[in-house]
Amino acid sequence: MSDSARTGSLSSGVSRGMTLLFAIAGGAAVGNLYWAQPLLNTIADSFGISMSLASLVVTVTQVGYAIGIFLLVPLGDTVNRRKVIPAMMLLTVLALLATGLAPSFPALLAAVALLGVTTVAGQFLTPLAGDLATDEQRGRVLGTVASGLMLGLLIARAVSGIVAEFLGWRAIYFAAAVLILILAVTMARTIPDLEPRAQVPYGKLLASVVRTVVTDGRVRMTMMLGSLTLCVFTMFWTGLTFLLAADPYSYSTGLIGLISLVGVAGAVAAQRAGRLYDRGHSLLGIGIGLLTALLALALTGIWGTSIIVVIVGIALFSIGSQSVQVLVQTRMLSIDPSARSRLNTVFIVANFIGGAIGGALAGWFWQLGGWPALMIAAGAIVVLTLLVWLAQWIGARRN
Repeated sequence: MSDSARTGSLSSGVSRGMTLLFAIAGGAAVGNLYWAQPLLNTIADSFGISMSLASLVVTVTQVGYAIGIFLLVPLGDTVNRRKVIPAMMLLTVLALLATGLAPSFPALLAAVALLGVTTVAGQFLTPLAGDLATDEQRGRVLGTVASGLMLGLLIARAVSGIVAEFLGWRAIYFAAAVLILILAVTMARTIPDLEPRAQVPYGKLLASVVRTVVTDGRVRMTMMLGSLTLCVFTMFWTGLTFLLAADPYSYSTGLIGLISLVGVAGAVAAQRAGRLYDRGHSLLGIGIGLLTALLALALTGIWGTSIIVVIVGIALFSIGSQSVQVLVQTRMLSIDPSARSRLNTVFIVANFIGGAIGGALAGWFWQLGGWPALMIAAGAIVVLTLLVWLAQWIGARRN
């Protein structure tokens, strides 16, 4: 039986319209994780709490997301995704409404925890896109969907601050609920009928996620590339907020969000990078992307007091790091077509760990030596990532 038949994909592949819909839906889902980041001060004032306590909103949302990724996303290899994805999105709508209506801070934490768990519906879409795509279009399709996820992250940070400034912090969650509801209905009508998938007991399904990491060296190496890249990605973007909020810039939250939109260049480049996979040049593309990110870190580390250089650095870093993420994820999902949801779980969980470490390192190195120290540390991790990449490159050449 061919891979396409075994995974329930369609021989005609994925249309551009469906690819765009998946990208928008995935971006909207990921955006739910980041609405609160620029709003913490406003949320703190709303409930009369400290900023440190308000920051738990972000932490609890991310923890809920990590739990959802591990416990729910592997089910994508066995369940009927045409039914499950819209159902999960409807639960997200309820969680968004509960967040916007939360009467107290504990109620808000409970609502965002549910939001984190349910918004993993977006992570069902990437493996689904990989299943539906033909071999010739898989890199382009996954690149477009992954770009949508990245755009959701970037746009959420910028839009939430602007909306909250005029309508209050709750308004962004009500608006997001309307958007997700529209997308849920659209997805229910758009996702095609898929062939029945092999049923695997839930415990065995979760165990197979761990077993895949332990037994497959390709998974471990690819997982390391993704995790290290996201570690640096988080260090850069967290540190950038510190840099632009401090002297000599002292920018407002809204202005920092607008400058962050320069990262859209990376999402556009990442969509193009997926085509390198289709042409058999994914490893080469990963190496070039890492070198581009390293160049950006060097430029902004040396000339961090020039906003022109910083903006150029944001664009270069986004192009390099996001291209790497797309190519690494595409390689991961191609290891075993019958287990793409489980492989995506491994990829996202590893990235989550890398991102959490990157966020902690950003704060530590900023306290240690400011922006230059942070860029040196991030550059060192990119060099380590290049060594992992080099090991894969040599191994591929030997084979």
